[in-house]
Amino acid sequence: MNLFVVDKNQCDSCRICVEECPLRIVEFKDKAQVPTPVDGADEICVNCGHCVAVCPHGALALRTMSPEQCLPIQKEWSFEREEAANLLRSRRSIRTFKDKAIGREVLADLIDVARFAPSGLNIQNVDWLVFSDREEIRQLAEITMDWIRSFAKEVPQSFFRRVVDRFVHNWDRGIDAVCWEAPHIIIAHAPKGKGETNCTIALTYLELTALCFDLGTCWAGWINLAANKWVPMQQFLALPEGHTSCGAMMIGYPKYRCHRIPLRNDARVIWR
Repeated sequence: MNLFVVDKNQCDSCRICVEECPLRIVEFKDKAQVPTPVDGADEICVNCGHCVAVCPHGALALRTMSPEQCLPIQKEWSFEREEAANLLRSRRSIRTFKDKAIGREVLADLIDVARFAPSGLNIQNVDWLVFSDREEIRQLAEITMDWIRSFAKEVPQSFFRRVVDRFVHNWDRGIDAVCWEAPHIIIAHAPKGKGETNCTIALTYLELTALCFDLGTCWAGWINLAANKWVPMQQFLALPEGHTSCGAMMIGYPKYRCHRIPLRNDARVIWR
């Protein structure tokens, strides 16, 4: 099979696929009535499926996916502008969770949505590590605190140093300010140097989707820092060879609910 095939009975030569292809590897040759791949298209196609998604008639099928395999977009499910703005503005970092685990099928659903996050050249190189065992999560916090104690000795006196010292102080008082006793920790990882941005976007997708599941999240930045700087943490995570942690997130059912949206600084914009 060629890179893609076109149903001549469905195609009306609208050329939308030509205009929408990110790499412009779709063309109409001479007087052809249907689109064809440019020479060498197989070698540079990133398999994003945009040509399949954008065809209004379902006439184009990639070698790797057909219109029938792709979920239809349900326009009636779309947020109104005000609803979307409220959802995004009302997102809060949750650090107090109910003593209740999330079902694995729910976590899998969240990750299933997050896998549709955009990635550079559609490389889709985000992998996931999910912790649900309370003892392992406690170990995550303990190993992270070991790194924080070591790191604190190198930080000069400053606001940040006072924050770090406070983390250590709270831990010594029995307060886990690393994992906050969250029932689950999700880590996004990828080949070192090749997936940091993709992982961040995917975790953001997961975080926002969690709101629709009545779940709360909080970025676990200390864990991610330890994962990249502390050998004991790297040994504990045991990520695939060549992979590095690109982001960590706590997730669970919120113990409390927020009732208002706090203020934020005005946007700083340069208009050109």
